[in-house]
Amino acid sequence: MHAYVKAMKTLFEQNADPAQAPAMKQYMRGQFEYLGIKTPQRGALLKEFHAGRPLPEIGELDAVLRELWGLPEREFQYAGIALLGRFDRRLPSGFAETLQFLICTKSWWDTVDGIAAGTVGAHFRRYPAVRRKYLVRWRKAENVWLRRTTLLFQLNYREDTDFDLLSALIRENLGSREFFIHKAIGWALRQYARTDPDAVRRFVAATPDMHPLSRREAAKHL
Repeated sequence: MHAYVKAMKTLFEQNADPAQAPAMKQYMRGQFEYLGIKTPQRGALLKEFHAGRPLPEIGELDAVLRELWGLPEREFQYAGIALLGRFDRRLPSGFAETLQFLICTKSWWDTVDGIAAGTVGAHFRRYPAVRRKYLVRWRKAENVWLRRTTLLFQLNYREDTDFDLLSALIRENLGSREFFIHKAIGWALRQYARTDPDAVRRFVAATPDMHPLSRREAAKHL
């Protein structure tokens, strides 16, 4: 085990609260184990942790993240996302394979959404060729979380959003039965409505077969 992961594991286990763990597990529909460390405490622990040691070298990041993803308690995946965020602007282009692994492993909205809107968004903006390559693969994937990522990676782009691309991705997913796809469609439209509400109004009006959930989410700021 990498020294970074080993030290974090020790710190988190020392601060576990078994009384909180069952409710946290239930909130995630029983899919993941928890140490019982809630978000504010976890943030404080990570701040303390990083104040006393250097970050892993960028060449070690893939291995560190995979080790964090391999630990059973969900707090370690959250810590991995926080670590990943510290490298958003300097990841090599080939790191998209690691991002795909993180999206497809122990997948749920609590990890995927931060990776999609944060790291993937920054990565695709920095490497247009990588974006083209992986969008071709992910937009047609059977994995719902990869498709959700294609809908969400532009969440923070604002006026730089490629709305034609987003519209095409939405249309490709209109026939989905997945709640998380319909929710992502609505979220993406709701976010872009802050930048161009008229474009969103026109798109919603021109898309009568949009799921009611997506339509409600899209209209929240209109």
